Amino acid sequence: MKTPDSEKLTVNLGFVDLGRVDLLVRDGFYSNRSDFIRTAIRNQLATHADVAAQATTRLALELGLRTFTRRDLEAVKAAGERLEIRVLGLAVIEQDVSPELARDTIASLTVLGALHAAPEIKAALADRLA
Repeated sequence: MKTPDSEKLTVNLGFVDLGRVDLLVRDGFYSNRSDFIRTAIRNQLATHADVAAQATTRLALELGLRTFTRRDLEAVKAAGERLEIRVLGLAVIEQDVSPELARDTIASLTVLGALHAAPEIKAALADRLA
């Protein structure tokens, strides 16, 4: 399975703000509405980069992409351990993981960003999602 490189978001804007975005696009400052929104988000993230970095460290978040396979979780179970997963970015629980194995091996799951897992896995871990 190919891991996606982005997540789709829906944004509601007032009509005047939307018109202003369209004006900037029309005048060539941005290639389209999505380009404007991505640029605005990047600018805000850059403005708050220090705060975000401190929070990432304070919360002991793993940054980026973290994938968990059946083999990974079976090794955790065999070692008699349980995971406290903390990811800033994308956490993927592969399709080969059963809901039972996920419940047996994942004590808690905090994902700031996106979690890609089967609906059955999400349901099995619902009481452990932070």
